Amino acid sequence: MAKMKLKTNRSAAKRIKITGSGKMMRRKGWKRHLLSVKNAARKRRLTGSFEITKDSRENFRQMLPYGI
Repeated sequence: MAKMKLKTNRSAAKRIKITGSGKMMRRKGWKRHLLSVKNAARKRRLTGSFEITKDSRENFRQMLPYGI
């Protein structure tokens, strides 16, 4: 009997990208609204993509079983 397919967590799939070398990249939060309160340096630090920490990586691998 064939094994059941695992479901991909769609919210995680939309937020996380896996690089060719296998790193999991994400965006930082806190840059959606109330931007007038935050100074330019703070907003600049929140740009770009960042690697997911080693502690969280196993949780995200369960959400993305096929490496979207």
